[in-house]
Amino acid sequence: MQQIILKVAIDAPLDSTFDYRWLVQTGSESAPQVGQLVQVPFGRRMVIGMVTAVLSDTEVHADRLKDIVSVRDDIFPVTPEWLDLCAFAAGYYQRPLGEVAIPSLPKQLRTLRAGKVRQTRRTARKKSQSADVATGQPEEQKPVLNEAQSAAVSHILSVEGFLPIVLHGVTGSGKTEVYLQVFEQVLAKDPAATVMILVPEINLTPQLESSIRARFPDTEIAVLHSRLSEGEREQNWLSAHQGRARILLGTRMAIFASVPSLALIVVDEEHDPSYKQQEGLRYSARDLAVWRARQLNIPVVLGSATPSAESWYNARTGRYHKLTLPERAVRHAELPSVRLVDTSRERLRDGFSAVLIDAINERLSRNEQSLLFLNRRGYAPVLMCEACGWVSSCKRCSAYMVLHKPQRMLCCHHCSLELYIPRSCPTCGFVDLKPLGRGTQRIEESLQHFFPEASVLRIDADSTRKKDSLSLALESVHRGDVDILVGTQMLAKGHDFSRLTLVGVLNPDIALFSHDYRAGERLFAQLMQVGGRAGRRAATDSGKSEVLIQTRYPQHPLYQSVLKHDYDGFVHELLAEREQAGLPPFSHQVLLCAQARQLEVALAFLREAKQLAEHPGIEVNDPVPMSMVRVGGMERAQLLVGAVSRVDMQQFLRPWVAQLRLLKTRASWYIEVDPASI
Repeated sequence: MQQIILKVAIDAPLDSTFDYRWLVQTGSESAPQVGQLVQVPFGRRMVIGMVTAVLSDTEVHADRLKDIVSVRDDIFPVTPEWLDLCAFAAGYYQRPLGEVAIPSLPKQLRTLRAGKVRQTRRTARKKSQSADVATGQPEEQKPVLNEAQSAAVSHILSVEGFLPIVLHGVTGSGKTEVYLQVFEQVLAKDPAATVMILVPEINLTPQLESSIRARFPDTEIAVLHSRLSEGEREQNWLSAHQGRARILLGTRMAIFASVPSLALIVVDEEHDPSYKQQEGLRYSARDLAVWRARQLNIPVVLGSATPSAESWYNARTGRYHKLTLPERAVRHAELPSVRLVDTSRERLRDGFSAVLIDAINERLSRNEQSLLFLNRRGYAPVLMCEACGWVSSCKRCSAYMVLHKPQRMLCCHHCSLELYIPRSCPTCGFVDLKPLGRGTQRIEESLQHFFPEASVLRIDADSTRKKDSLSLALESVHRGDVDILVGTQMLAKGHDFSRLTLVGVLNPDIALFSHDYRAGERLFAQLMQVGGRAGRRAATDSGKSEVLIQTRYPQHPLYQSVLKHDYDGFVHELLAEREQAGLPPFSHQVLLCAQARQLEVALAFLREAKQLAEHPGIEVNDPVPMSMVRVGGMERAQLLVGAVSRVDMQQFLRPWVAQLRLLKTRASWYIEVDPASI
């Protein structure tokens, strides 16, 4: 009887693979292959693992090993390239391989037995085919490209091998049409080729999926995001893995999809911070997309109206190639004019200036739509007692509980604690509690008061909790049933509202004073993106579309750049400031974050960690409490590590993290490489 030794990766917080034995009997099935799923005993439980290597029985003491229980032969193995992607992510982001590879699979593939999986797959596929029949639509006619779009398509198609391309197009410049026409030719050129397109947020997938299905009615498309049911996610993942789907659309999780014959990757809105995972494996899907393209020797397109400072710097230094779409795709459609309303001089009514109210009235009289943007959901950020000064603080977090008036609840947006609104002040008993500040719910209420005849619709995370609620809301906007939209960043990008000619931005100033050095960059991108929702069709006789920004600091350089739609000037100054301060992209950063019931325990661990951090070219800062110290009853602190060289940083991290794992502490901790915020 022959023995084969297999190395298996398991979803466990241990930085190693595990050896198991497979006994081969005459006439029995073949041995498991690298990339195949197997069921193995691990401690007192049975788990699913993935084979990463096959050894000879002379390399280890096989008699001491546990046997593999069964092989998941219902799906064929993942490719070596996929395993290499997981191995790179594990090494770069300092996580065990098993904690990368296994969670990247749909839950049913890593938990259910083969028989159940086959049944689930058949059921999911049947449902999918029924849905395709119900929603099938004729192939739509391709729009005629303008000169810049045509040049971009031609250049992308001419690329042979690896090349990151920054597609910098103003809002409404037709980047999506460029993607679709490139997809068409790539798929026609090679019958086996597949393409991948990533979007930063789930709410952007329905509109893009609809456009792709209309353009490619006979092509199987797989969609991957976290709101899919487990059956839907498994079916779509297998469709991509088995090569049936030729177009894969998804959020950041889709970068880990198993896709054979991948010929092109597109990362739309590449600047968006949502591409950075904020728990578990803290990876950047955009950066992994670039690495995966390099691994497969294919082009990757990074599209945005406001490219990230890192991508712009890479284009400036020649590492990436830049393509520009300087004009809107619709003929005679112009970028909206921007007007700054000085709220230090204007008297506001419920947060609205007279200028903004007049502008909304003007749109209503012309049967045009307006959008009010406020990146703060709820009714008011805090509830206050004017008698004693009590405020609605969260008892588990260093944050205020937000008033949600329709639900009559106080909610913490950090730990999800919910409490009924008190009838009187918990401290002094005063009954007249006042809301301070404004959220989208309060803005919606004010608009209904100012414009009682208008149809007002709020779109935020609270109003779109139910499945398909967002799609239904957007459909009503497109039908013209809505006069005034109120929303958060969910509406800031990717949406094309044909009748929208006015965007009002409320209270954006808070980002100007953030401790996070990326806050200004994000605010600029947000303003440019949300302003770009206006005037995406040809200008009417009634005049040009408009963006009104209410601010107390109209002379601030950031607002002056927005006023002129001057992204080039803004990012030039931004990079100059970053270079002078030694901040990314001119350096590389890592955060070591710790939390415990007592802040001193977390800080003590970080001080020990700093003593172990010795390496040439590495700068280690002192441990400090996080800006929001307490979340969910845990006190948090962080230690920032910097280096000019990425190579120096990676050479330092592996032995340092290994030492950290040996420290005895009551604090829990994690490493974040290339943190999205400080």
